[in-house]
Amino acid sequence: QVQLVESGGGLVQAGGSLRLSCAASGSIFSINTMGWYRQAPGKQRELVARMASVTSGSITNYADSVKGRFTISRDNAKNTVSLQMNSLQPEDTAVYYCNLRFLAREYWGQGTQVTVSS
Repeated sequence: QVQLVESGGGLVQAGGSLRLSCAASGSIFSINTMGWYRQAPGKQRELVARMASVTSGSITNYADSVKGRFTISRDNAKNTVSLQMNSLQPEDTAVYYCNLRFLAREYWGQGTQVTVSS
């Protein structure tokens, strides 16, 4: 059974920073993708950033809206992924979900609220 436990999030003023962390436990294949998605009220869940661990290294993708402001990182040995969010804006307000994919399986964390006040 794979579980994802998120931490971080909270309330911050515009221009501020937050850091989200996610720890995965269970039987996890070494070649996998870990990342973050978010869902704002009334909107669809969208990709924020993801990092694929492949045999030759890693591949990182960011949503255009967060490029230059957010940084994803992971520790493969610990099966953790983090998201450093800088220069936060009110439009970044959403529930952020940790995501893990491998071998056609997909797992989600419970979500953590990020609220950015103007």
